[in-house]
Amino acid sequence: MGWSQQDNTGYKRRVLETSEVDLLFSYYNQDGKHAAVTGGEGTEDLTDATSSIVLRMPLNEDDVLTVDVGLSAYTSASSSNVNPLDGGLNVTPFDASSGESRKDVLAYIKPTYQHSSEDRNTLWSANAYLSSEYDYFSIGFGGNYTQLFNEKNTELSLGGTVFLDKWNAVYPIELRPGFFDDRITGNGVYMPNFTEFDKENRNSYSLSLSFSQILGKRVQGALFVDLVSQNGLLSTPFQRVYFGDTEDFFIDDFQLADDVERLPDSRLKVPFGGRLNYYVNDFLVLRSYYRLYWDDWGITSHTANLELPFKLTDKFTLYPAYRYYTQTAADYFHPKETALSTYEFYTSDYDLSKYDAHQYGVGIQYKDIFTSAKVLNFGLKTIDLRFSQYDRSDGLNAFILTLGTTFVGN
Repeated sequence: MGWSQQDNTGYKRRVLETSEVDLLFSYYNQDGKHAAVTGGEGTEDLTDATSSIVLRMPLNEDDVLTVDVGLSAYTSASSSNVNPLDGGLNVTPFDASSGESRKDVLAYIKPTYQHSSEDRNTLWSANAYLSSEYDYFSIGFGGNYTQLFNEKNTELSLGGTVFLDKWNAVYPIELRPGFFDDRITGNGVYMPNFTEFDKENRNSYSLSLSFSQILGKRVQGALFVDLVSQNGLLSTPFQRVYFGDTEDFFIDDFQLADDVERLPDSRLKVPFGGRLNYYVNDFLVLRSYYRLYWDDWGITSHTANLELPFKLTDKFTLYPAYRYYTQTAADYFHPKETALSTYEFYTSDYDLSKYDAHQYGVGIQYKDIFTSAKVLNFGLKTIDLRFSQYDRSDGLNAFILTLGTTFVGN
């Protein structure tokens, strides 16, 4: 009597071999002269510092849990002028107030669970999102399904997300109940025809479809389309509007609001675009990107981006990049004192105006697949440092500096 047993000793490669940690930091600074908080005229000076930690942990051979946690702290001259009367001797939209509204902190957490099939041709993931700041709270969830075909040369992905947001509406100081200031000047009595928003919810739903294909030994391309539907309070409660058919009232050089922006309670967005990457040689890759965007508020935009990663050595890569953007104005955009009080919708937010923008950037990446450098029990895999300058035709200028590092567990 005898029997035999055969063990399955084949090696199954894990989706993620070991835990990885990304430490990310960015610093953003901008300035301009068309602040929406002060009706399209005023300082847009803003600084923002963001730090985040992304932890990727393999749960087993097929499953990965990713947790993204971050803080974003900003100081904004324009938002400080929600209440321009809480600091300074002379009140003007071109200076920042020293009040508490000049700064805020956003905190967020985003966990994601991803599962891969045995043959690694099917992937699905589920994620959640939670963020909070002084006047805004957001909760979201979503998922993604990816199928690989043709020996992994073809990839098709379908994803969806839902965000359920809630404003804690903050209005300009002069539109709040009980406001009085004996410094007001103008013809007549300042009595704006203002009513608060009766609903403070904002819901967003998006559906994404992407298709990528390896076209040859040197070329890879991708196409994508998104459908985004929003409803609820899509206006920003503290952004002022000044009408052309009403009297003007001032405190010093600061004009008091006639109303806040009023926008439709629904919006449909449809971006469509593609990527094309071309491997030139062992030292240079060409990465190109184009997107066409349309929405039912009247905005049509075009985005073109070109990046040229150039390998300096085995460990260092240089990333020069250029981005061009242009858009038409929304149907509801009106520069200061051109909207009429009889209009149903109006805004003086120059983000919804017609403009062109250029962004120039350069980055350098250090990558060591052997993680020779060690910090505690983690090996240093990458360091990525990038700088970008952004110039907009309406006078807004900005720069952003980003630093990212990836550590791999032993």
